[in-house]
Amino acid sequence: MSLFTRIDRIAGGRRADVVVAREGLDDPKTTTAFRWILWLLVLELVIGLGAVGIAVAFAEAGDAVPFAVWMRTVIVLGMTITLFYFFWRATKGLYWGYQRLRLFTKIFPIITLVMAAIPGLYPGWMITEQIVFSLIMIGIGDFLTGDHLREVFRLPR
Repeated sequence: MSLFTRIDRIAGGRRADVVVAREGLDDPKTTTAFRWILWLLVLELVIGLGAVGIAVAFAEAGDAVPFAVWMRTVIVLGMTITLFYFFWRATKGLYWGYQRLRLFTKIFPIITLVMAAIPGLYPGWMITEQIVFSLIMIGIGDFLTGDHLREVFRLPR
């Protein structure tokens, strides 16, 4: 059993083997949506790496960087990398990959915006980064919940 198959079993649960119809994946609307989603995920990754870079620059300049900032940058970077895995599996037609990606693009913006609203938890630059991160994530979710992709990734009977 390959490493990816094992990860799929863990992440996909009982629906790890469910694959959607090939013709839906080959549809130009699907490939266009996936292209947009990929670029938005890349943008999220760049923003996440930028946040790490800013935190490192502040720390090297002698400024105090709160523990919450370090935790947030590491966790968001890890989450974004996880989203790339879900995306990759969805492009292969795995139902669970699409469902996980869709779920997380609904949950992450809510958590991120709530955390950004806690007074004094993050510096202003990070609050701005979190808002931008959330807006992009909402955009990804928009593609995923559109009629076309919901039809392509309808649970096969």
